[in-house]
Amino acid sequence: MVDDAGMRKVAVLSPSRAAPAMGPAVHEQAMRRLREEFGLVPVEYPTTRTPDSTPEDRARDIMAAFVDPEITAIFATLGGDDQVTVIPFLDPGLIRANPKPFFGYSDNTNMLNLLHSLGIPAFHGGNTQVQIGAGPELDDVLRTSLTAALTGGGLIEVTDPGQSEDHGIRWSDPLALSENGLRESTPPWRWAGAARKVSGRTWGGCLEVITQMSLADRMPGVADLAGGVLMIEASARLTNTHGIMEIVRALGEADVLGAVQGVMMARPPARSLFLPDHRDRDEIYDAVIEQVGLYNPEAVVVCGVPFGHTRPQWVLPYGGTVVLDGVEQRVFADY
Repeated sequence: MVDDAGMRKVAVLSPSRAAPAMGPAVHEQAMRRLREEFGLVPVEYPTTRTPDSTPEDRARDIMAAFVDPEITAIFATLGGDDQVTVIPFLDPGLIRANPKPFFGYSDNTNMLNLLHSLGIPAFHGGNTQVQIGAGPELDDVLRTSLTAALTGGGLIEVTDPGQSEDHGIRWSDPLALSENGLRESTPPWRWAGAARKVSGRTWGGCLEVITQMSLADRMPGVADLAGGVLMIEASARLTNTHGIMEIVRALGEADVLGAVQGVMMARPPARSLFLPDHRDRDEIYDAVIEQVGLYNPEAVVVCGVPFGHTRPQWVLPYGGTVVLDGVEQRVFADY
């Protein structure tokens, strides 16, 4: 039994899909690991385990977590597909007055983008259900990066763990608590563009969600992205290469590609637990590299970094600084 005395409280929310309702045993394991591995006290809210909660109710929980002075960070349990409907019910002024770290990815790109617009650094990655609760243990790179994010670990090199899985085991299966999904060896990252070293404030996220944000007129201004690093990743929806190319091309037409100094593309899942399709990672990398080269040949590009819909996963600063060294072909994140 871990004594809660003196431990930091963190909110655990479901801003999109309520993963705990879909896999309660995996959720409970995630909550235990937050306590035992990181010394945190997870605090759940009314919609954390509630399927089909309304956007208004989820927004109410998000605001309650931000304004509670005892809450020191906020974790999303999972992504989803409708967080774009939650954002209008949030109070940006209150969030700006009560800043705190937020952890999430996938559909949580909506929240990350909002915090970026308010000048509040956050972290891309760390959805509790996938990255913390599932499997036999925490991956080393997840533990390293999450610890750095929680404690302010300074500049750390982002390395490849040498293996990756596209998805885990169904949460309804007891093996989801003790076994990883099928893991395969990872090839070297693909580097392209200018052979130079750049650093900048990160922005980006899940490409399919960026499309929704764009249609909802919630994209940052190009001036806000100037000199930064664009971090993009593709979801488990398995959008095909042409579809991903179209989104990246549109970012070029919106002057986003031209504004940034570097582009970091996450290793995309090639297979899904729920879809029969398969996609080719190298084709996706080729498409991204080609489009960035057309709009910004001076940008440093790296593809395959494990920060998206993949395990093991690096939790990376969002709105913080990432260094892309195109000369030495190394990546660093400043926590």
